[in-house]
Amino acid sequence: MASMYVIGLTGGIGTGKSVVAEMLREQGAEILNADLVGHEAYLPGAPAYEAIVAEFGPDVVAEDGTIDRKKLGPIVFGDPVKLMRLNAITHPRMKEMMREKLAEAERAGTRVAVLEAALLFDASWDDLTDEVWVTLVDAETAARRASERSGIPVERVLERIQKAQMASDERVRRSDVVIDTSGTMGETRRRTLEAWRELERRLAARD
Repeated sequence: MASMYVIGLTGGIGTGKSVVAEMLREQGAEILNADLVGHEAYLPGAPAYEAIVAEFGPDVVAEDGTIDRKKLGPIVFGDPVKLMRLNAITHPRMKEMMREKLAEAERAGTRVAVLEAALLFDASWDDLTDEVWVTLVDAETAARRASERSGIPVERVLERIQKAQMASDERVRRSDVVIDTSGTMGETRRRTLEAWRELERRLAARD
């Protein structure tokens, strides 16, 4: 049997990454969500835990012993240097955790795994993948969706997106497959399944 094939799935806030990931799960892909791995990395005993406490002090530890993200967030998001330090601690450790989880999936006989990560390129995780898919939608639609989901005003979400819009263009340039999610759910499903079927054809030829 051929080795497991890994799709990196990325895209900005509100672009429909999770929706596309769920559609790929329905087709039999194993989904590995980087956000969930990130939560694991913050738990006591996990690789990043001691380093975060050493860097940011005991005040970021909650009563239950876990890292309190609500306390850590304001510290790092208001200070680019501190955010860079946090990323330098968490990103490489998360990468190793994801590498281990992908190896586990391969040992379990998974044929296609999807690594879903907004920071796939930013954190240099794309070398864990065989190809990259990116979800894409115009900034206004992305902001509206994200606002509906989070309750944050559309204007504030749009501000965040526009600051990162160059990153969105860069993601598209570096990706192999672009899934436009600006239409209806049915249209997004059709585009996703077309890309999936094309992948299956390539994998069949490889096998």
